[in-house]
Amino acid sequence: MTALPRDTLGRRLKDLRVSVTDRCNFRCRYCMPREVFGPDFAFLERRELLTFEEITRVVTQAATLGVRSVRLTGGEPLLRRGLPDLVAMIAAVPGIEDVAITTNGVLLPRYATDLATAGLSRATVSLDAVDDAIHRAVADVDVPVGAVLAGVDAAVAAGLGPVKINAVLRRGVNDNQVEPLAQWARERGVTMRFIEFMDVGTTNQWRRDEVVPSAEVVARINARWPLEPVDPADPSEVARRHRYLDGGGEIGVIASVTAPFCQDCTRARVTSIGELFTCLFATTGTDLRGLLRGDATDDELREALSGRWQTRNDRYSEERGELPLAARTSGDGPAEMSYLGG
Repeated sequence: MTALPRDTLGRRLKDLRVSVTDRCNFRCRYCMPREVFGPDFAFLERRELLTFEEITRVVTQAATLGVRSVRLTGGEPLLRRGLPDLVAMIAAVPGIEDVAITTNGVLLPRYATDLATAGLSRATVSLDAVDDAIHRAVADVDVPVGAVLAGVDAAVAAGLGPVKINAVLRRGVNDNQVEPLAQWARERGVTMRFIEFMDVGTTNQWRRDEVVPSAEVVARINARWPLEPVDPADPSEVARRHRYLDGGGEIGVIASVTAPFCQDCTRARVTSIGELFTCLFATTGTDLRGLLRGDATDDELREALSGRWQTRNDRYSEERGELPLAARTSGDGPAEMSYLGG
């Protein structure tokens, strides 16, 4: 058997995140601020997006290189028509053991059962506040937080678990939601994960002083409900896990700013138009759509994936901690979160 490819730092390719659309029904300030992604913003035409067959072909070749887990993202992935069909196609690929989705949750009551039937393993729901006013301000839409909570309930009912909840924390915006979110998740029986506000893209006005360190989050929750660390199930897990001593479940913290985990990163991302990115903070991707629509063979597609991975040397989060953050303009910064799919 041919050895699986490793990048220049010895990391294998295990996880693939696939964006299926650049559109979203929310305008979260840290991802798609309305003043940029407004009514006049030119979203991609449908013909520009990878077809389900093209996505499945990429996944199939990625699986031969060691990918075992695929996560569907966006934009909001549930806006892509027929998504359960894609889930079924990916779940049938030899070697793929896990198909997951990250969503804002509001469409899950409509689609959760179909997704589970198609083979979706897990759902992660973005929820930055349980306070309705704060939720509406962060998401910048007239959608009540109850619509997201209903989506969580639908995912749990459909068996898309363990359901995880992601909250991006910003100082002075929703950092007062740490304990309320933790309490709600304990009561609902879902896993809460707190993510440090990251400098992805150039439109979210990232400032280091708005980062809420994960160590602070753990300390605050521990003061109310004592915690203990949990060993990772896999070294490539991005969340540092802690469980409640009273048996009330666990939380995770993702500390890419204050405690980078680049050395263990096994993720690659494919955008909705088929660009391969090997880091969330990368500025450019590798065109796969040109190969897919240019009669490339499966061997050529696999070689493109493998070759790019073997030249990968990304460790942006570690470098951010070593050097002052470089000044950026819209022309030289990383690709936007909504484009890469998080």
